[in-house]
Amino acid sequence: MTALPILRLGAVKDVARFQEHVRSLGLTIPCDRELLSGPDSALRWPLSRGGIKIGNRIAVQPMEGWDGTTDGNPTEHTINRWKKFGRSGAKLIWGCEAIAVSHEGRANPNQLVIAPHTQEGLAGLRGVLVEEHRRTTGSDHGLWIGLQLTHSGRYCRPNKHDRPEPRILYHHPILDRRLGLSPDYPTLTDGEIGAIIEEFHRAAKIALELGFDFVDIKHCHGYLGHEFLSAHTRDGRYGGSFENRTRFLQEVVRGIRTGARGLSIGVRLSACDTVAYRPDPSRSANGKLGPGIPEAHDHLIPYRWGFGVNPSRPTEIDLTETIRFLTLLEEMEIRLVNLTAGSPYYNPHIQRPALYPPSDGYQPPEDPLVGVALQMNVTRQLKQRFPNLIVVGTAYSYLQDFLPHVAQAAVREEWVDAVGLGRMILTYPELLSEASEGRIVEHKRICRTFSDCTTAPRNGLPSGCYPLDSYYKNSELADRLKSAKAKR
Repeated sequence: MTALPILRLGAVKDVARFQEHVRSLGLTIPCDRELLSGPDSALRWPLSRGGIKIGNRIAVQPMEGWDGTTDGNPTEHTINRWKKFGRSGAKLIWGCEAIAVSHEGRANPNQLVIAPHTQEGLAGLRGVLVEEHRRTTGSDHGLWIGLQLTHSGRYCRPNKHDRPEPRILYHHPILDRRLGLSPDYPTLTDGEIGAIIEEFHRAAKIALELGFDFVDIKHCHGYLGHEFLSAHTRDGRYGGSFENRTRFLQEVVRGIRTGARGLSIGVRLSACDTVAYRPDPSRSANGKLGPGIPEAHDHLIPYRWGFGVNPSRPTEIDLTETIRFLTLLEEMEIRLVNLTAGSPYYNPHIQRPALYPPSDGYQPPEDPLVGVALQMNVTRQLKQRFPNLIVVGTAYSYLQDFLPHVAQAAVREEWVDAVGLGRMILTYPELLSEASEGRIVEHKRICRTFSDCTTAPRNGLPSGCYPLDSYYKNSELADRLKSAKAKR
């Protein structure tokens, strides 16, 4: 059940009706009626800025697979996924996936780790990506590949899927309760933060040695980098003032510039956020999730635990500090910026709009196109204000059959420099490449946001498109996922 009678996009048969539906919701989403091909397609335009040269406007988002070994090396599942990254035809491979800078910083026991003992495995992944890209497109000219470096902070689970081991910067009145953290649960000391910064420096050196073009210092989705930005209540060098809350990033960047010269740096940023949501208990019954509602927060005003949030009305965004953060990136000569929003852990309808929720989520409280429009319009505002940054946009997969029409328009109208795809890559990596070549789109391969790619990891299984990708659909992993879902 859903909170509202939401129109299923798969039932919308043509672009004109899609545009009419968007207007009926009072939303603004750019959309071209005709798809152009070859050099006429905006998705095929090259992108060059500040010494960075990217061959087209298609990007692959970091897609963590929860499918590495316990020591942080890749497996055959990982290799299969990275081949899809190469097959996509995208010339900007943003981060490939979130790779932990240490064992302790992993979000799950199967997350990849960047360390001396995983160098050979990571080199192999990059190799198969480039090889598949050459095989598919004929050339790796203009291919720009990065690694997303991360520490999971509050969401660390390095040893067991069902055992959180949070590393927090401050006490959060809502998220602490969700994780069962006591008021005296220890926060990271400044010394421990310094050690984590050194881990980022070591990781960047390895990335450079492996031939990656850039690293992304992850600042999104509730993980450690993102939590620094909301550490208003933390004392000391890494909390309180804007300067202190961005000190982590500045110290990471300084060390990379010194120890890994020539390596470019990017930042994936949750540009805005909102309070945590939960299923409405009055509308949850018989194992069915209710629509999402905000956690009670009237007693928490002004709200001091967010970034890109209106402290007086924390279900609303406020880009004041986001603009200040992007200004800082320009001052630091960081040109690569990937904009997202919120967190999959506490407001997935903002972060990853979908009609069908993951097992630990809630039914959408609004038409998911609202979340798509929110992220696209925030990205447009920031792109207009920072024209010299290379800005990658997010939240396109929910658009489904109309994704190519919207992506082409968004780039053509300069809402964004490159369109990033995440979930869609798992089932149909070639979608935008084929659409911009004038080839017929295979509608049966399009992601319908069933969310099994999230439900599977929540149950300790690799992430993948279980409904549509035969690699997962016909595997014993699918049987295990079916059993896990049946128990909920």
